[in-house]
Amino acid sequence: MPNPDYTGRFAPSPTGELHFGSLVAAMGSYLQARSRQGTWLIRIEDIDPPREVPGSAKIILSELGRLGMRADRPVLYQSTRMDAYNGACLALVEKGLAYACRCSRKVLRTDGTYPGHCRKLALDPAEVPQIRFRASDESIDFEDTVMGMNSQNLARAVGDFVIRRADGMPAYQLAVVVDDAHQEITEVVRGADLLDSTPRQIALQRALGLPTPGYCHLPLAVAADGSKLSKRAGTDPIGNARPETAISMALDFLGHTPPEGLNLDAIWFWAISHWDSDRIPRRRRLPAPVDVLPG
Repeated sequence: MPNPDYTGRFAPSPTGELHFGSLVAAMGSYLQARSRQGTWLIRIEDIDPPREVPGSAKIILSELGRLGMRADRPVLYQSTRMDAYNGACLALVEKGLAYACRCSRKVLRTDGTYPGHCRKLALDPAEVPQIRFRASDESIDFEDTVMGMNSQNLARAVGDFVIRRADGMPAYQLAVVVDDAHQEITEVVRGADLLDSTPRQIALQRALGLPTPGYCHLPLAVAADGSKLSKRAGTDPIGNARPETAISMALDFLGHTPPEGLNLDAIWFWAISHWDSDRIPRRRRLPAPVDVLPG
């Protein structure tokens, strides 16, 4: 029976082909949902045009389908939801929880935090596109399924942070919060590179009166030298790999080693029936740099 109490998602940015690191994130979110008989969604985070690669979204969706992962509802594209993001920004400004800012990155402190030059200027957000959220001087704590307890003081760690950029586009931190609530996501499963973003998102959820989902951050796929595998660097495209090979490698990376010789359907059946988030390692390195997964 379908479980109406669990909804997960995979939310790639269309900046290149599906690579091993994004496959790990997709598989982790997919198996968390499928092992609970829940709903699994795909969201394309296409709100950063300078970084996007034409045709990338179509390629990513095609690769996911080839590997046996298909969403339970139509794909959501963030580029279609600008009104929702702008509405959330303005609501925070009206509450006094955010403010328009005309400063560039040049004014940031050496630790990357914003010194608050525009906090009391009451600039008009209709004339000054960039908006910052007021970070409070308090700790935000959350328990992560894989990474354990985390705590961060936003004011000291990041300062007032951007929720609408100077080009008028929504920042990632705001868009992901608005869309996770819109899609009724109950658990966010993604790479550990976004672990430090979570307190900012929890703060925005609280400020907007939105529910806070559970969080499950997966170990990053890094090469033996510790470097992060990157689709923008052109590393490890999986397009030439057999689906069974790619899925088996990703499962092994996440602490689940399937039997050899299974076809794709059998691998997925095994993975769903054996999936246990307690077996996911916090850290993991590939034995050697991956340029192309073996066929």
